[in-house]
Amino acid sequence: MDPKGWRVELNDGHLIPVLGFGTSALDEVPKSKTVEVTKLAIEAGFYHFDSAFIYNNEKEVGQAIQSKIEDGTVKREDIFYTSKLWLTFLRPELVQPALENSLRKLQLDYVDLYIIHYPMALKPGEEILPKDEHGKLTYDTVHLCATWEAMEKCKDAGLTKSIGVSNFNRRQLEKILNKPGLKYKPVCNQVSTFGLLSFLFFSSFFLHYCQIADIVIYSISALPSRVDQSSLVLLDDPVLCAMAKKYERTPALIALRYQLQRGVVVLVKSYNEKPIKENMQVFEFQLSSEDMKVLDGLNRNFRYVLLENVADHPEYPFSDEY
Repeated sequence: MDPKGWRVELNDGHLIPVLGFGTSALDEVPKSKTVEVTKLAIEAGFYHFDSAFIYNNEKEVGQAIQSKIEDGTVKREDIFYTSKLWLTFLRPELVQPALENSLRKLQLDYVDLYIIHYPMALKPGEEILPKDEHGKLTYDTVHLCATWEAMEKCKDAGLTKSIGVSNFNRRQLEKILNKPGLKYKPVCNQVSTFGLLSFLFFSSFFLHYCQIADIVIYSISALPSRVDQSSLVLLDDPVLCAMAKKYERTPALIALRYQLQRGVVVLVKSYNEKPIKENMQVFEFQLSSEDMKVLDGLNRNFRYVLLENVADHPEYPFSDEY
C-alpha cells in the first residue's frame, strides 16, 4: 500500500502521516549525513519529518527537502514537517520569533505542526540548558496558558498549520483544555518511547484519555543509555521474537505495527539505508486482534524523564495562578 495514503485526521481538520522520520542525531554525526539520510528517507517513501531547535539540524533537513522538491520527487504539500518550541523560548513574546527563526533555516513559509517541546520553561538567554553555579537547571516562571495563546497566534498568522504539545501528562494537558477562551486544542501530544515500544512509556489509560480528548499520541522512539535496560521490553524479547517469526518480519516491524494499530502516530529514526527502507514494510501486513492483546500484556507503564533535574520539580515551574 502507498504510505502516502496512511494519514489520520487531526482535530483541526489537517491530516498527518501515521509514519514519520525523526531527524535527531548524536553530535558526532556530520551535518552532511543529515542531508543525505533525509533525502534517502524521501526517496524511500517518507513524507513526514520531525526536527526541533534543540537538534541543531533544521538547516540541513530543509536543504534536503528543498532538493527533493526541486528535482520533482515531491511537492511542498506532500511533506508534513514538525518543529518544536524549545524551553528557553516559552515566554509569549519569544514564541513567534523562535518559529520564524526555524522557518528561515528550513527555507519554508510554514511548518505543518509546531509543538511545545516540554511543559516547563528554562531561563531565556544564550544557553540552551542554562544552569546555576551548582549545575542545576535554571527555570523560568511562565504561564503555560500564555505560551499556548502565543502558539495560537502563530497558527492564525499562517506560520504553522497545526499546534500541539510534547511530553505533557494529563494534568498539564487539562491546563490547556480547560483554559477560558481556548481557541485551538492541541492536536497531538508527542511522547518519547523506548526502542519502538509505546507500551513501555504510557498506559492504555493515558492513550484512551488522549483519544477521548481528540488528541493524537505522537510517538518518537528513543533508548537513552542512562536507562536500566533490564527493566525494558527490548527487541530480543521472546514474545516479540516469536511473533516476528510468525509474521516473517523483524521484531522492530512488529513493534512498529503494534503502535500504528493502537492509533499512535510513530516516528522512526535511522541513519542507515537498510532500516530506513525496511520501515516501509510496516504497511504490508496486519497483526491479529489476539496478537495485539498479547503485546498489550507487555505494558510496564515505564516512563523515563529525558531532562536531568526535572524530578526535582514534579509540578514543573509553570504558575498555577493563570
